[in-house]
Amino acid sequence: MLKAREAVYRLKTYHPPLGNRDGLRLDFNENTVGCSPRVLAKIRSLDGEQLARYPEREPLEACVASYLKVDANELLLTNGTDEAIHLICETYLEPQAEVLIVVPTFAMYEIYAAATGATVIPIPTKENFEFATEEVMRRINSRTRLIAVANPNNPTGTLVPQKELLEIVKAAPQAAVLIDEAYFEFCQQTLIPRWREFSNLFVSRTFSKAYGLAGLRIGVLMGDAEQMSLVRRVSSPYSVNEVALACLPEALGDGDYVTQYAAEVRRGRDQLEQQLRTFDIRHWPSQANFVLMHFGSRNTAFIAAMRDRRILVRDRSSDYGCKGCVRITLGSAAHNEQLFAALREVLDQIGLAEKVSR
Repeated sequence: MLKAREAVYRLKTYHPPLGNRDGLRLDFNENTVGCSPRVLAKIRSLDGEQLARYPEREPLEACVASYLKVDANELLLTNGTDEAIHLICETYLEPQAEVLIVVPTFAMYEIYAAATGATVIPIPTKENFEFATEEVMRRINSRTRLIAVANPNNPTGTLVPQKELLEIVKAAPQAAVLIDEAYFEFCQQTLIPRWREFSNLFVSRTFSKAYGLAGLRIGVLMGDAEQMSLVRRVSSPYSVNEVALACLPEALGDGDYVTQYAAEVRRGRDQLEQQLRTFDIRHWPSQANFVLMHFGSRNTAFIAAMRDRRILVRDRSSDYGCKGCVRITLGSAAHNEQLFAALREVLDQIGLAEKVSR
């Protein structure tokens, strides 16, 4: 009988919400209005001959390198951030390795790392989901081969100061330290290109969030040129599809579109946090395009009532330390207003607005 590796049988399974997702999708941290019109125009211009060719990503890597002000040999275009995480794990992890992650965080760090047979060590956040820098430093040893940090973090929206991240990088020269900047456009904090000081530092970005290209699956992994040459050996040369590569220059060229959208998200984030303060709803200040909030035993009723108003939000109760929590994505100004109107109605419906009216 055919058997998979033992590590595969032990893996957790990632279960995204599926099925009917009609309505305003504020549950996946997507761009709520979609990509730049220039990207759509480019898609319409593609012909059959172009789609019949194997994609060549190297010319586009030079374009992205210029945009990000790094060298082309310091980056690799990937099939979303997921592939970037997978490649780091495949390049540096072995069964005797240890991986440090601070939880709650993005689930795929643990899944890809554990699939190699490495031991994943989850470190709980401190109070109010503050990053556990001191405990990470304490747990670093000769077996530590990967430390993965989402910054800002998902699902909490919290941000780790750059100084603390660099302390970790310096303390673990034998480990790859991956800083996942998927939500960079909403916080503007980056470690690009600090890998020139620390060859074990890697930074990933995605074009799924602010750029609205989640359906095309394209991201970028950056790091020390010598280390990136090793990561490239593990990568398929055709993992990024031709449509994504053709559209990326148009997405990068429409900077005003992304800037305006990110600004609307930040304003909406501030407004949502203000409303939550008004209703005395526990939440955590965010630097991403979403806010995590706590409804306790009423979270199921809240999610259902929002769905009744055709607004989808994400139940995060299964994440470490997040029981009773809901994550809501912010989007365009119009979509944010739709959210706020529904929020006030739902809080009244489930009895959480009563103390404010008294």
